[in-house]
Amino acid sequence: MPSPENHSPALPLLVTGVAGVAGYNAFTYFSERHSGQVVGIRQENNWPLSGPNIFACDAEDRDVLERLFDEYEFGTVLNCAGNCALKSCELDSRLAWRTNVEGLTNLAAVVADRDVRLVHTSVDLVFAGVDSEVDRRQHAYQETDRPDPVTVYGKTMVAAEQLIADYLPAACTLRISLPMGISFNGHAGAIDWIQSRFAKNRPATLYYDEVRTPTYTDCLNRVYEQVLVTDLAGIFHAGGPRNLSLYEIAQVINRVGGYDPKLLQGCPRIEAGPMPPRAGNVTLDSCKLAAALGREAFDPWPFLPEHVPTDRRWHYERDGFAGSPELLAEVLYQNPRLGAKAAG
Repeated sequence: MPSPENHSPALPLLVTGVAGVAGYNAFTYFSERHSGQVVGIRQENNWPLSGPNIFACDAEDRDVLERLFDEYEFGTVLNCAGNCALKSCELDSRLAWRTNVEGLTNLAAVVADRDVRLVHTSVDLVFAGVDSEVDRRQHAYQETDRPDPVTVYGKTMVAAEQLIADYLPAACTLRISLPMGISFNGHAGAIDWIQSRFAKNRPATLYYDEVRTPTYTDCLNRVYEQVLVTDLAGIFHAGGPRNLSLYEIAQVINRVGGYDPKLLQGCPRIEAGPMPPRAGNVTLDSCKLAAALGREAFDPWPFLPEHVPTDRRWHYERDGFAGSPELLAEVLYQNPRLGAKAAG
């Protein structure tokens, strides 16, 4: 199995959805490794996101896509596009469908006429999640489990997965969880939003019983790189080895960032109200991907054991621990193991 150190995807590479955390970090990573050979696209109305080789192109606009493919003759495509704003998707299901399904339909039609390797990203929220505390520690979804999303967003992502399976069976779909990395605007990602609340001395309420398998974008980028040069096809789960509730994720950000512990509030997701619906434990089992890659795909987030919550008041227990936004950036936005390896 090829490794990122020894192989490069067929260039040029197109990364879609560069406004999202996964797409933005992938575009940055690949651009640094293959200068001038990586193109990113974002929605027309997202004008603040600009830079070299970033183009405004609504994925629903097939003519513009066709012209881009004709001009650059892409060898590989990493599709990270999609509208993941849960409430917006619930309130405007037509918009969710247009972005998450129709956009992919056009991309798939363009790719199908060319010799292009496609890796598509889906999400853990194609599942409703299980509820019991026992299942939280013992249950993890496998690729053979039937999707049963509770949100419009999840339903459109299931439709997108089926479209890929039907029309591009040689493509690979990676179901990711929460990608932990920086966003282009400072508030598009999970860390960004939670940290921004604490930094402004505002409370943040997160759920005890929505459980995810977050991953460093550092690790995700290396998985993308390896999968892009393989012929892996079908669906693979790409979640981290440590499951954490949204409340626990906020605990990590609060304590490591050195913020006021009283700002973090928690509740069961049933108390959040009906809009948008919330999934339960959507932990992903990623053993199939690890076996295909010949290695463990992800380090746990957070990487350091001392940054893992032990109970619901763990973030109050500082005991001389001096958290700071700088420390948070060093160990939560990026994988400290990979950072140390690069520095060495």
